[in-house]
Amino acid sequence: MASSTIASSSAASFIIKKEMGLPSSFTPTSLRCNHSRRTFPKKVVAVMSPPQSERRPSTTGSVKTAMTMTEKILARASEKSQVVPGENVWVNVDVLMTHDVCGPGTIGIFKKEFGENAKIWDREKIVIIPDHYIFTSDERANRNVDILRDFCAEQDIKYFYDIKDLGNFRANPDYKGVCHVALAQEGHCRPGEVLLGTDSHTCNAGAFGQFASGIGNTDAGFVMGTGKSLLKVPPTLRFVLDGEMPSYLLAKDLILQIIGEITVAGATYKSMEFVGSAVESLTMEERMTLCNMVVEAGGKNGVVPADSTTYKYLEGKTSVEFNPVYSDDNARFLKQYTINVSKLEPLVAKPHSPDNRAMARECKDVKIDRVYIGSCTGGKTEDFLSAAKVFLASGKKVKVPTFLVPATQKVWMDLYAMEVPGSGGKTCSQIFEEAGCDTPASPSCGACLGGPRDTYARMNEPKVCVSTTNRNFPGRMGHKEGEIYLASPFTAAASALTGYVTDPRDFLQ
Repeated sequence: MASSTIASSSAASFIIKKEMGLPSSFTPTSLRCNHSRRTFPKKVVAVMSPPQSERRPSTTGSVKTAMTMTEKILARASEKSQVVPGENVWVNVDVLMTHDVCGPGTIGIFKKEFGENAKIWDREKIVIIPDHYIFTSDERANRNVDILRDFCAEQDIKYFYDIKDLGNFRANPDYKGVCHVALAQEGHCRPGEVLLGTDSHTCNAGAFGQFASGIGNTDAGFVMGTGKSLLKVPPTLRFVLDGEMPSYLLAKDLILQIIGEITVAGATYKSMEFVGSAVESLTMEERMTLCNMVVEAGGKNGVVPADSTTYKYLEGKTSVEFNPVYSDDNARFLKQYTINVSKLEPLVAKPHSPDNRAMARECKDVKIDRVYIGSCTGGKTEDFLSAAKVFLASGKKVKVPTFLVPATQKVWMDLYAMEVPGSGGKTCSQIFEEAGCDTPASPSCGACLGGPRDTYARMNEPKVCVSTTNRNFPGRMGHKEGEIYLASPFTAAASALTGYVTDPRDFLQ
């Protein structure tokens, strides 16, 4: 029975793995409906579920099988008393999201399969958010938004966050920005629900204790017409993150650590459940960062148990009743991993894969050409506050072009209105200006996935970029010979100040 411990982020193995043919006796942190709290034992127990023999209720009586969070959500959504990993179930979808890239294709499939005059299943459960290729003169990109607008008018869809004036995003009160952050800000993410979207980073919403996953246009077209989707129940990997978060670490470092250890294929079609004292200490935006990148490990979904932090975030955002669920004490997990976050160091993912993990200090000789702070992963309000904290501590100017792309209109407004703690009343925008950064751009996905050639901050030449985004494959941000180092906002800001990949502890300690 082999075991190892995650204690730091060197090349050695840090993950405790114990594969046993027994169900887990591990007690998860759970905040039930009465908000009672459970504690984690420090002993690590990781299990792989043994094959289960079928027991027929007609001969054995009613048997309740312990389930994980993901299994419980899918069981309830499929109107079953229980489900098991590998089982295919028809689930009732609570929210379907699509955007300007996949929306037209989804609409086309819906009309082809259900008829030109067919009506969607529920006008209040479909959310359509233009966000990818928005601020561009590309005619085909602009046409995509037109298709969404026409369809939403035809179907009387309630939640269409439209943009018409591309010259001034503030003239469009309905426009939000990046779909995954907008879904959270506008109250479409709720514990215990099923949220599907035509974008791989839909898993971001798992931070709210719900099942959230990306689907293709064909599946989305079917959901549009029926409100149902056929899903295979995934087995669950549990990640127990304990210890006190160092002041120089962010959730981006945690997920890069995990992906670097299990690889980009390590969670293929598996649920990734995050628990432990370190997870409980994270804000909602940081939990979103954690869940956002589970797809970079191949994960079907990521999920964090809902707690008081979740409920506080949701106050005033939704009037829809929700019912959180939690993993049973003796639920079966495929494997369990424990990380002592207090021992971790700032990380980057080197080109050209999110699992090409290295410590930031090991890359101090890597000269860079630019820094990009933005996206669903790293363009939230707290991401910019983190970057501003580094610039404020240094008192210096950046040495490379530093592009700032807020995820949503609300984030953009926060940059100009929210004071940075310890700054003497300065806002993020003032600190960024003093540091010599570019003026915050119009909120959108920006250059995270390249886009049309005139996309703001797109790499049209082979540059080296430190980015708070989520993928660093060749061509991801534009030029196929560009090199992308994925990093936290702390590390991105520190690197902007030196012109090299830089450990943020150089400025934060």
